Amino acid sequence: MRLFNEVKIGNHTLKNSMVMSAMTRSRANIQGVVGDLTELYYTQRASAGMILTEAINISEQALGSPFTPGIFTQEQIDAWKKVTNAVHANGSLIYAQLWHTGRVAHSIDRNGILPVAPSAIAIQGGKHFTAQGPQDYEIPRALTTEEVKEIIQDYGQAALNAIEAGFDGVQLHGANGYLPHQFLAENANQRTDEYGGSIENNSRFMLEVMHTLIQAIGGERVGIKLSPFQPYGGIVLDNPVATFTYLIEELNKMDFAFAELMKRSPAFPLLPSYPDIDELEFFGPKIKAAVIANSSFTKESGEAALEKGLAKAISYGVLFLANPDLPKRFELDAPLNQADRMTMFGGGEQGYTDYPFLAQ
Repeated sequence: MRLFNEVKIGNHTLKNSMVMSAMTRSRANIQGVVGDLTELYYTQRASAGMILTEAINISEQALGSPFTPGIFTQEQIDAWKKVTNAVHANGSLIYAQLWHTGRVAHSIDRNGILPVAPSAIAIQGGKHFTAQGPQDYEIPRALTTEEVKEIIQDYGQAALNAIEAGFDGVQLHGANGYLPHQFLAENANQRTDEYGGSIENNSRFMLEVMHTLIQAIGGERVGIKLSPFQPYGGIVLDNPVATFTYLIEELNKMDFAFAELMKRSPAFPLLPSYPDIDELEFFGPKIKAAVIANSSFTKESGEAALEKGLAKAISYGVLFLANPDLPKRFELDAPLNQADRMTMFGGGEQGYTDYPFLAQ
């Protein structure tokens, strides 16, 4: 099966075509420092050809939820070194997913400071998880043009910090309603400066961040995650096909390792104004970099996507969470552990490092 074949992405050769996708697990301490449990968690899953970490805050300003890790202090960097060393010792690659949450945040966990966003527009409906329980979303503070440029530089510094921490590369989290995605969406971005007002301007932030990451550490160590039709975080684009077609065309002018293309989660209905097309089949062939297909893939659907040439690798999230030896289980057609959704976010080893291996 192609899932078990080696694959070259960037300058790296993955031992198989199965990638562990990023999943927020909220097991860092309040200072954003990961510990021994996180080291064990990723080491257990080093059977993946490559691991994409949970999203990592690039700065104090980037923080959206409690107990999520950072990579902007020396203590955080040093803690991640233990994780990357352990994953490498167990034969896998590990990329840091770089995160700025933008308006998907709350002042409770930000020392009373409001979240920032392209425009002062709150997410409508839903609640945000905070240290004090679910809370209504706040109206964020609109970033100045100078602050936007400072955040772009924060991404570059976070990439350098990631390399210092021993990561093989970084992935820009450009999906799921976080800051780069907010800049793309007209319902979250009503700016009148160079970062808003047209598809070209709305795309500028993400493109400048990618350029900065590539300049900082080299394109062969940079990836991006995109979710064209995912409405998480209240994101609605006027014309997602036109926006992402332009964005991909501009990204194609850069040299970088991969684009993880996330299909809309079945948990979210297709927005009425969005076309009912398969994102992977439509956008995948337009992307020059290696494509990693993501979201709700099974062994069979992942293999089919590889067979069709739609992707070079498949990223699995919840399946890797519950099955640290997922490649072996796929190889043997063994039963799969089911994920405990009550323990996904926060807590200790339960639902984190206690999922059994086949041998157990």
